[in-house]
Amino acid sequence: MRWKLNSSVYKRMSSKELTTILNQDIENSAKVTSLQENGNPPWNLSLPHICVATLISFLFGYHVSVVNEPLESISLDLGFAGNTLAEGLVVSTCLGGAFVGCLFSGSLADGIGRRRSFQLSALPMIIGAAISASTNRLEGMLLGRFLVGTGMGLGPPVASLYVAEISPSYVRGTYGSFIQIATCLGIIVALFVGIPVKDAAGWWRMCFWVATAPATLLAICMEFCAESPQWLYKRGRIGEAEAELERLLGASHVKAAMAELTRSDRGEDGDSIKYSELLYGRHFKVVFIGTTLFALQQLSGINAVFYFSSTVFKSAGVPSSLANICVGFSNLSGSIIAMLLMDKLGRRLLLLGSFIGMAVAMGVQAGAASLHHLSSGTIYLSVGGMLLFVLSFSLGAGPVPGLLLPEIFPNRIRAKAMALCMSVHWVINFFVGLLFLQLLEQLGAELLYSIFATVCVVAAIFVRKNVVETKGKTLQEIEVALLQTQ
Repeated sequence: MRWKLNSSVYKRMSSKELTTILNQDIENSAKVTSLQENGNPPWNLSLPHICVATLISFLFGYHVSVVNEPLESISLDLGFAGNTLAEGLVVSTCLGGAFVGCLFSGSLADGIGRRRSFQLSALPMIIGAAISASTNRLEGMLLGRFLVGTGMGLGPPVASLYVAEISPSYVRGTYGSFIQIATCLGIIVALFVGIPVKDAAGWWRMCFWVATAPATLLAICMEFCAESPQWLYKRGRIGEAEAELERLLGASHVKAAMAELTRSDRGEDGDSIKYSELLYGRHFKVVFIGTTLFALQQLSGINAVFYFSSTVFKSAGVPSSLANICVGFSNLSGSIIAMLLMDKLGRRLLLLGSFIGMAVAMGVQAGAASLHHLSSGTIYLSVGGMLLFVLSFSLGAGPVPGLLLPEIFPNRIRAKAMALCMSVHWVINFFVGLLFLQLLEQLGAELLYSIFATVCVVAAIFVRKNVVETKGKTLQEIEVALLQTQ
């Protein structure tokens, strides 16, 4: 697809700038001719590399949920039963570690490459899970959870980068959805693994030992995966970039892909970008879009719903373990639907529909909370609103930001910009988890859910005004489109 400029834009351009645009049009036409001759690159060549990369997302989901069921048994065995502060630390220490890991993810991904960053993220997850599984003291549990958190913070941003950079453009949305699906599977597996914890003494230790297996598998399998051609090209390793493109796309598509990388590098200097440079200048707009999307995602109340789901389901007479599984499968179902629709309807439309659906679902929750008499109808309304909210979230607001942002960030800033956006995600995630119960007590469910619904409406408006469609476009075409709108 060619990007068109109107006549007023042409008039404001110098002859040099106009020549550059015309040359790009000629090159784009040549690329279209090449695609018509060779067709789309085969999707199956990059699929094994994608599947290995999404192991980090599986681990992310697993560790987020691994302490849900076993927390009571852990507190009894480690001697802090009844200490709500200690129980909260076991859960939230992981978030603190994730924030720390996320701060370094951009520099590491740019410095040592995507593959080595994956392997590095697996290391603290293996060590941390082993420490948590074998400890007999609260301090050991907290240390293990913190180490696991650093891996959780480092790995997912790199996964988003890697998937966007090695996927053929026509299936990039589908492959990007694998990240969310793997996260959902990790959550569900953790819930099922934790089921025997109340009947088998010390089973909580097995829950942590299980997590070492996929982390070890990630570290080993990544040794045989392709490195990101974008990263290799940026480091000046042209021959290696061509070899990896042949592994990922096939020999007939290497020439066109290398021409694409050359165009993306035009006009960029080779120096490493600083984080401060992301906050001003020509890159500010895309970074602002990215950080705002993640902020609105977390402020929508999704984690608050996850935290409060057990209480709502208990009031309907549903056991907490079954409640968590219902929420998990609702999340997984929506993620699978999003995978099927991502490259057909596009990212922007899914985001819009997702936030609107979340606003409606949260409005249902607020309406149920306003009915002061507890009846079966009120309970079913609350449960239905909650499941609808999770389903709507998983259709767009969950999977799309992690896919969309690596697409709209230029190659030069991609790793550090993702790290910055994910840092915002973790900070807001932490404070939502910390303050939710207090806000619920002080404001009441009706007002709090109304606030969440309002945030979802604001998010839909923001998406409509600021987010561009990236479906089926190469990373270079997306970059050119965004630069023209500035």
